[in-house]
Amino acid sequence: MVALADVRRARERISDQIRVTPCPPTEQFRDIFPGVLHLKRENEQFTGSFKVRGALNRILQLSEDERARGVVAASAGNHGQAVALHAGRMGAPATVVMPRTTPLVKIANTERLGARVELVGESFHEARERADELARTEGLTFIHAFDDEHVIAGQGTVGLEILEAVPQVDLVLVPVGGGGLVSGVAVALKASDPSIRVIGVEAAAAAGARASLDAGHPVELSSVDTIADGIAVKRVGEKTLPLIRKWVEKVVTVSEDAIAQAVLLLLEREKTVVEGAGAVALAALLEGRVSCGPGDVGVALLSGGNTDVNMISRIIHRGLVRDGRLVGLVATVRDRPGALARLTALVAETGANVLETYHQRAFADISVGDVEIVLHLETRGAGHAQEILDHLRENGIRTRRAD
Repeated sequence: MVALADVRRARERISDQIRVTPCPPTEQFRDIFPGVLHLKRENEQFTGSFKVRGALNRILQLSEDERARGVVAASAGNHGQAVALHAGRMGAPATVVMPRTTPLVKIANTERLGARVELVGESFHEARERADELARTEGLTFIHAFDDEHVIAGQGTVGLEILEAVPQVDLVLVPVGGGGLVSGVAVALKASDPSIRVIGVEAAAAAGARASLDAGHPVELSSVDTIADGIAVKRVGEKTLPLIRKWVEKVVTVSEDAIAQAVLLLLEREKTVVEGAGAVALAALLEGRVSCGPGDVGVALLSGGNTDVNMISRIIHRGLVRDGRLVGLVATVRDRPGALARLTALVAETGANVLETYHQRAFADISVGDVEIVLHLETRGAGHAQEILDHLRENGIRTRRAD
């Protein structure tokens, strides 16, 4: 098992090539965390993710012959960029196998860093099988994304930095995919101070760690479909699961809507771009998955910030819907001139902004003389949306939520 001494040695080994990322307190989330909350900003790390730590620590263990033959990795994006960066710095050819679902920005960045990229399958598991094949047939050294002692120890250096930045920390929330980050961080924190609560957070749509803990052994999920692509792993590691069981207090899951809202709130309140996987720690607070009080000092680990503009647009849209600031209403009115004008005038009286309207006649369950008008509205929030609904109904318009 990885121990605190391994994490400390990893830090000595990689410190000259790794950025010590900030961990400032924030006043922006008092509504969901009554104590003092810090944000560990690994999204500001080289390549935009914590993954550079573990990849570097592992690559530094390569022999001269292994470096000359090259390395291969399977990655949903962030690990691949890390391997490409550090292998390139050391003159080792790098091949990265990625699922076809990988965000374009991660593919482009990995290629820009000098790696050969292959797109295979729809999941990390399929990419891993291809990477294993390349390791066998081409004599490459496989650099695992999470299930490797050197990788785990490298990721654990995040925990040492948290202890130095926030020595009074009570609670640390860590994203969970394959388990490398949460394992390493938990070892660093709990071995230093057993009173610190380390809680893992994973997407409910990719809850492999939770399923494996319940079963007592690694469980392979049939599918993973989440906007948190960086932690969309079907199977937790053989080496990471015992560490999670020993050091992590519990693993909680969060919904896709909560992840989207967390990305949106970090963008709005903290002016920082975080990918879905990087936002799950905050999502756990949004959904009340973690007990905390006014005297607690907590750290939410923002593990990465690599997301393409198309994905962040969809995430923001979903977050606005969850927050009640984008609302769909369906109003049934008489199909006659002036009906739409009266409807939009009533909406205007509430202070809402109409983004889009369209009529439904043939496919609506209404009388022949009526029409359904679908409204997409921009509002101030859930309370305002209910005010609009009430106002329309008070003025005799049958209205229901479209979402």
